[in-house]
Amino acid sequence: MIIDETTEHTSPSRSGISRALAVIDVIARTPHAQGVSVIARETGLSKAVAYRILRELVAGNFLSFDEDTKVYRMGPGALNIGLAAMRELDVPSIAHRHLVALSELTGQTATLSLRQGWARVYVDQVLSRQEIRMSVALGTSHPLHAGSSSKAILAALPDSEVEDYIDHHRLDSVTDATITSATTLRDEISLIRAAGYAVSVGERQAEAASVAACLHGPIGQVVGSVSVCGTRAMFGETSSRQLGERVAKAAADISADLGAVRETAGERKDTP
Repeated sequence: MIIDETTEHTSPSRSGISRALAVIDVIARTPHAQGVSVIARETGLSKAVAYRILRELVAGNFLSFDEDTKVYRMGPGALNIGLAAMRELDVPSIAHRHLVALSELTGQTATLSLRQGWARVYVDQVLSRQEIRMSVALGTSHPLHAGSSSKAILAALPDSEVEDYIDHHRLDSVTDATITSATTLRDEISLIRAAGYAVSVGERQAEAASVAACLHGPIGQVVGSVSVCGTRAMFGETSSRQLGERVAKAAADISADLGAVRETAGERKDTP
């Protein structure tokens, strides 16, 4: 019998790395620190194996351990790796193929906006193939209360940041349809959160309509939004709902590619 010494020596190593990554993934995906029993159950490892892996990761400063509560959370070593990965994220490049697919699926122009403080900026678009189509000016900055791409970002922020925006920014009108009332804007945010997408009809451009959903990054931060836009005549109540579902799905797929953890309904909390 011939024994492949390479396979014999590397398989255990790969298996050990795989188990360690599974442990790290469980801790990274859960919003709260976890104990060894939960980690073992979630990874399918025995408590003894899970504890040994956890102990080595703590020793390497990749995880931290709370002696009082007996739970594990990400440590400084993981933070360094996470920050390095975030610096390498090229959101437009990651999102572009999804914009192409979204434009093909809906027949509308698909856009990508990134959040910049209390504003957002168009950074990419895939134009509709229709003869009559909308286009946006890339690089232009827009406030967070005007238009679906802006409102999708604002609605995804914690309540405290929404109130900060309302309290310290004038809700200036861009068109006659722009929301300029704080009460109306709060009501609109509630509707967006319930639906999972924002709708705009003439709020930023009088003859335009759009539907948008928010993008999240690796630590749940609000990165920007993705939208489809066209003329008002192209957007009825039924079409807006269908487009909203498709845009929300595209936003979830882009967010997942950015490293965000997918949430299920009802999991949103008042945190970034």
